[in-house]
Amino acid sequence: MGINTQAYKAIRDEIAATNTTLVAVSKTKPATDIEALYHLGQRDFGENYVQELVDKQGALPDDIRWHFIGHLQSNKVKYIAPFVHLIHGVDSFKLLTEINKQAQKNNRIIDCLLQIHIAKEETKFGFNEAELATAMADLPNAGLNNIVIKGFMGMASFTSDTTVIAAEFTYLNNLYQHYQLAPNTDNYKPSILSMGMSSDYALAIAHGSNMIRVGSLLFGERNYTK
Repeated sequence: MGINTQAYKAIRDEIAATNTTLVAVSKTKPATDIEALYHLGQRDFGENYVQELVDKQGALPDDIRWHFIGHLQSNKVKYIAPFVHLIHGVDSFKLLTEINKQAQKNNRIIDCLLQIHIAKEETKFGFNEAELATAMADLPNAGLNNIVIKGFMGMASFTSDTTVIAAEFTYLNNLYQHYQLAPNTDNYKPSILSMGMSSDYALAIAHGSNMIRVGSLLFGERNYTK
């Protein structure tokens, strides 16, 4: 149990030169583990479950930047809207509209990443290329004044074949670069390409990622039995 301090410092040193943000994925981990990383200087933490995120946010230091990285249902947005720093997995325009609505109620502007479907598995969520084009065309005139799209995120296929993973990362980076050319509006200010997890973050950074989500390397394997 506990955190892997050595791995944390090694990753932090590794990414320091690349201006990459490390999001420590703390889902199912106790507040004490989060506090241990916090005291080493970590401020960005990612959670997959709304209730767990709400509970931890209430119990932990106020200057933690909480990232929601799971699949978010529209009816749960209201619980995290008062404090969430960045919502990673926005996979539909409907969800974007709901986030905007809840942000407005809380007098906030909420930063979001659009999730792009890059993996071979059908179980992964996200916009395909055609849906993304439609969403980007609709964005400027949709009246979504309380959200800002900060970029894209994607999850590679669950495979040990690095050729497949590298191709998926390249594809997402190319899309990201393509939409860098879209005019920046008040609610579209791309600066984040989030891809890469414990098993493939180095490959992701090599293919343009500037935000990685690392869990098991820092916290050990997850406990889903509780």
